[in-house]
Amino acid sequence: LAAFCAGLIMSRLTERLRAVAEFLRWGLPLCQTHTVEFYTRGLWEKFVALPPETVLGALSGDRLQRLLEEPAPQRPLEDAAGKNNSGFYNIFCKSTQRLINVQAFVLAAKFYSMPNLGVCISLEQILEANQTMIYNFMNDKKSHEVKLMSDLVDGIAKYYGLNQVIDLGSGKGYLSSFLSLQYNLKVYGIDSSNTNTHGANERNRKLKKHWTAYQRRAEANVRDQTLKEAKKSAKQDKEKCNANTSETWLRTNNSLQSQVQVAVSEAFGIESAEISPDPNIGITKNQYELKPEVQVQFIENNIPENVFLDILPTDAVEVDCSSKSNCRELCEEEKEQRKVASLKAKASRSKEANIYSPLTSFITAETELHDIVGDLEDCVIVGLHTCGDLAPSTLRLFSAVPEIKAVCSVGCCYHLLSEEHEMHEEETRGIWGFPLGRYLKEEGWFCGRNARMAACLALERVAVGQMLPTESLFYRAVLQVIVEECYGIKRSDRNIGKVYSKSSSFLDYVRISLKKLELDESKISDSLILEYFEKYKHRMNELEAFNMLKVVLGPCIEVLILLDRLCYLKEQENIAWSGLVKLFDPIKSPRCYAVVALKK
Repeated sequence: LAAFCAGLIMSRLTERLRAVAEFLRWGLPLCQTHTVEFYTRGLWEKFVALPPETVLGALSGDRLQRLLEEPAPQRPLEDAAGKNNSGFYNIFCKSTQRLINVQAFVLAAKFYSMPNLGVCISLEQILEANQTMIYNFMNDKKSHEVKLMSDLVDGIAKYYGLNQVIDLGSGKGYLSSFLSLQYNLKVYGIDSSNTNTHGANERNRKLKKHWTAYQRRAEANVRDQTLKEAKKSAKQDKEKCNANTSETWLRTNNSLQSQVQVAVSEAFGIESAEISPDPNIGITKNQYELKPEVQVQFIENNIPENVFLDILPTDAVEVDCSSKSNCRELCEEEKEQRKVASLKAKASRSKEANIYSPLTSFITAETELHDIVGDLEDCVIVGLHTCGDLAPSTLRLFSAVPEIKAVCSVGCCYHLLSEEHEMHEEETRGIWGFPLGRYLKEEGWFCGRNARMAACLALERVAVGQMLPTESLFYRAVLQVIVEECYGIKRSDRNIGKVYSKSSSFLDYVRISLKKLELDESKISDSLILEYFEKYKHRMNELEAFNMLKVVLGPCIEVLILLDRLCYLKEQENIAWSGLVKLFDPIKSPRCYAVVALKK
């Protein structure tokens, strides 16, 4: 990774973080609100000085998609922020801080999003720098994530010559199993849930069984094909038997690789994809095709030794030149016996290289990994969608534990992060998930749960037509009006669960919700409930527009969190290189950015 090891100058990175933070000082209050209180607190009138039709018109699906595709505004970062924040006065009213220009707001949000800040590396760049090739077989979300991340982790492991991987928050064990089976890495998958650990262990056992079965099926198919072609060749020309056998080996060698690719895909419950350019990683068909010697190496690294002997014609195993003429006279059973006898000695000496060990433990930044992993050695620590504080804890462990030489962490569930400057029930806690870096710590930066929840929204999915759950949010907001006005309860943090999906109408929704809240239903009639619905239904577009503004601002909040993590790594003296890598397609996997770092 020599091309990237210089990294960003710390001052430059901090400047970008500062600029994003300055923009969010104006926009964050909108995202710190709770949708439940939308009508009871008059949030539209408080934060937006525009008609909802204007906002929705600017953020319609087609316009939003075009906005994402168009280049970001080309202007210096400093000019965008402006002296004394004056650059934002065309977006927010100076006196009330209400939104007054939705077009400028959207452009600014795009300008301060990850793709336009120049701080993110694409996956093909980092893999090309590490001389690693992508083999993209997967289609669905989990397969997409596991395959791409495992390729990157394997590349990092090879870069350092490491064989051990620690997978934090391993969950069902998909990533751990794939790293173990496909790349022969020794993986410890650690999850706080004993149920997950037990399930991962059982799933891995079944997966290994299927993995072997798929390999055997591939062997059998190729062997049958070989025998048919060999018999056909013998009938055509016995004198050319040896040449035909050699040609058959070349054909079956290629066939085996395709069979293995199918086995890899099917073992993880996905369909094998055609080899084609991937728009997300920029790998062309020509780049994908391997030289013959590379193909052989790829096969040998992933398939047991006996596979190669099994796919050979039966008369090509442990037979010298003098006996070749008599080989075809043997019955098939005798040929098979010779093959088995030849393989037994080699099979007895072979050892299973891939090991996956699911473990149960709750991981924090202060966890002693040696107490969990008894044979801890130089390793890579990884996390695929590590929830809440586990992502920053992963980075802290990486910095603190000498054996951890590299980290690849994709976080999620930002709303579950602990914040240093948030009100806490337990004030004794001293290690917080946010902020990590010095700059935001010194600024006393605070997001709040609702804003961090907005960082979890999927702008790219909304842009391609995935709708927000507007009606269910509307039902909940009107229910809160009823609860406050009819029952005098102003708390909005009571969770009623997934009532909307179980309700046939707004009336039914309210009745079920009141029971869950343990409130007296007799206090309110059906007609009064319907009156509330009629009173607010024409204002549903306000709530929809308000949530669209949150969706647009969400990526900027995610940038703030990720840049803070990157700054933390840049501040550590024992780290040689660190960066943000766009690992996944954001439509398939909205939390698509990995924090990657290598130690000196």
